[in-house]
Amino acid sequence: MTQSATAHHPPAKAVKRPGDRIFTGGTLAAGILILVVLAGVAAFLFKEALPTFTADPAEISGGAGFWSYVWPLVVGTLIASAIALVIATPLSIGIALYISHFASRKLAQPLGYVIDLLAAIPSVVYGLWGIWLATVIRPIFDWLSTYLGFIPIFAGPASSTGRTMLTAGIVLAVMILPIITSLSREVFLQTPKLHEEAALALGATRWEMVRMAVLPFGRSGVTSAIMLGLGRALGETMAVAMILSPGALIASLVQSGNQTIAAEIALDFPEAAGLRLSTLVAAGLVLFIITLLVNMVARSIVARSAIKGGR
Repeated sequence: MTQSATAHHPPAKAVKRPGDRIFTGGTLAAGILILVVLAGVAAFLFKEALPTFTADPAEISGGAGFWSYVWPLVVGTLIASAIALVIATPLSIGIALYISHFASRKLAQPLGYVIDLLAAIPSVVYGLWGIWLATVIRPIFDWLSTYLGFIPIFAGPASSTGRTMLTAGIVLAVMILPIITSLSREVFLQTPKLHEEAALALGATRWEMVRMAVLPFGRSGVTSAIMLGLGRALGETMAVAMILSPGALIASLVQSGNQTIAAEIALDFPEAAGLRLSTLVAAGLVLFIITLLVNMVARSIVARSAIKGGR
């Protein structure tokens, strides 16, 4: 009788304590607030940029319409960010692996501390360093344009100042390196020790253990780290503005005359007014959309990596 009565009456739900309800409500409010802020930013940018989309194309900077004006900036932004990722990604992963699995503890801790310090350096300092770097690597640009000039991205004449898109990309690579390295290092350190010990017990070398156990485990985390670094590169302003000079789109990486959206806004916004101000806000809206798309693609890649990895 007792068993049948129990079967017909499921156990009562646990009563939430006031603290649990407050915490749940607070976290829900925080999540909603993020969405509200994001929607507010998008609405502000669209409202302020609307005059640019409805204006006479001849009145926009360049006289050929907004898209003709913003397209070189978009290409410059993507090129500089791509160069930064190509340089920083392998270096960051290599440094993270060395700190987490190869270096001794006495060396790993100070090396990790130095890498983290790179993230604390102001952008303007990187910009000043980039100006000096441009004078140092200018002979390399001459060599590239002379011997590899048949490749469009290295076509000459090389810049006499060295302040080119390639220089900006190198500086951006150094700026995003601590972000990717720090996050990748923490992901690699989370690899289950049993997986590493099992690989070593089967006769794998240290590198084979890293390739079979550490890298697959950290794939999604490393992808997230790379995307965060890309976000920093897309939105970087002062360092790029100090290195590059405004100009029309140039496909070569060793010529002067390229610019990015963020740097263009930083240089022209203080003196802008009227339609010019609206044009810069519209360019900011384009950068906002690019950033959102990049993050959506990144989340999709991370989700697929997590599913393949069974996590």
